[in-house]
Amino acid sequence: MPARRFHWNSLDSTNELIAGFEKIREELDVPEDFPTEVRKQSVRMAERGPQLPPGAGGMKVVDRRDIPFVAIDPPGSRDLDQAFAAEVRADGGWRVFYAISDVAAFVSPGSAIDDEARKRGVTLYSPDLRSSLHPEALNEAAASLLADVDRQVLLWTIDLDATGAIDHANVERATITNRRTMNYREAQDEIDNGTATPSLALLKMIGEARQELERQRGAVSLQLPAQEITERDGRFNLHFDEEVPVERWNAQISLLTGIAAAQIMIKGGVGLLRTLPTPDDFTIEEIRQTSLGLGIDWPSDMSYADRVRTLDPARPKEAALLSRSARGLRGAGYVAFFNGDVPEHPEHSAIASVYAHVTAPLRRVADRFANEIVLALCAERDVPEWAIEALPSMPAIMGRSKQNDRNLERAMTDYMEAICMRGREGETFESVVTAKGREWSTLMIAEPAVIAGIKGTDYELGARLDVKLTDVNLERRRITFEAA
Repeated sequence: MPARRFHWNSLDSTNELIAGFEKIREELDVPEDFPTEVRKQSVRMAERGPQLPPGAGGMKVVDRRDIPFVAIDPPGSRDLDQAFAAEVRADGGWRVFYAISDVAAFVSPGSAIDDEARKRGVTLYSPDLRSSLHPEALNEAAASLLADVDRQVLLWTIDLDATGAIDHANVERATITNRRTMNYREAQDEIDNGTATPSLALLKMIGEARQELERQRGAVSLQLPAQEITERDGRFNLHFDEEVPVERWNAQISLLTGIAAAQIMIKGGVGLLRTLPTPDDFTIEEIRQTSLGLGIDWPSDMSYADRVRTLDPARPKEAALLSRSARGLRGAGYVAFFNGDVPEHPEHSAIASVYAHVTAPLRRVADRFANEIVLALCAERDVPEWAIEALPSMPAIMGRSKQNDRNLERAMTDYMEAICMRGREGETFESVVTAKGREWSTLMIAEPAVIAGIKGTDYELGARLDVKLTDVNLERRRITFEAA
């Protein structure tokens, strides 16, 4: 399930917001710095440069600086995990090149950096701060795929047929150069106006082909829009930001790579998969009722996957339903397997395929180990012992860290909602009842983008309900409504 993103635009008075964010991080024990030894070790590893990790001795590092890679990320990003390039195959279809940061070339098993990364599990994002998996000497410098510098990477080469289906996939270590770093809007504009390089221009064709295959598989394409906080005349507002198509095309390349990695692991009988159970009928019906309450048409013969895929995040009510639809994607986890003992249900229901996390080793600790397994399997070498030894602990590490991520996201959302609602006590808002518990019901308001509770359960699921804001408590990050 995609993470929700937050940002704000040019606020003059951010001190109160930042103080609130700092308090939340303190409450949730989110680290804002690294131990001294971890920082020192990271600087030493950065100065030393990449080396082959244990068990990879003699592995060839090919020179592929001829490939015209570009990295497409949010504005201001410096922890660049991936770079993309593509070409048309002579016999039809495409060849995708995907370069992934070679974190294992800097982080030795059992080192202080490794231990700290396992404690953190993932990079945690706040609106004003990034709590990174590794110190900036690695995450934002030596291991990051910054523009115009040579980097040792894990190079995926994936051949697709004319429909976008995988013909063959391979990963190897290589030296590449990222020619350019772009944000999503820059990439979208160049693709739209015809000034993109031939390689970048193929991202649209490949992305759309993979989206069609995704639709045919019955996958759930759920891209939560960013929540943006703005200020005008001393009043804050929270709304959903617009997504551009290139974000989804770019995401398709990561999904493609994760699917290819999972297939290789399953064939090799060892690996770490990302799994998600199929949502139950009751949950789907709750989401359907929410759709009806929001006034969004959902034909009886349209599946959950198809309805979610066609929602437009630029429309406030549809953005609200997208956020609510995340309820159908619960129970995601990781499963490790060895000695050919492949799990009975290895699929990720939202992707409608087997899937593995391998494309974000700067931001997820598990990717480093999964990558090394796939590298060994593709090279027909023994999987390094340090990677196998880490597998049993990865589901618990990632489960804990993902929960930390969700807790931080929820607290930040609650705080921003309270900030934006302050001063509007007594106002009436149109809402939709999206869930009912034992004593409380859950409301969703499309504008501003708020999810809150109301006491009582005598409300019809999916019903529209006018509610009055009665209290805003910044200290507890809680907003209270009553029926108008």
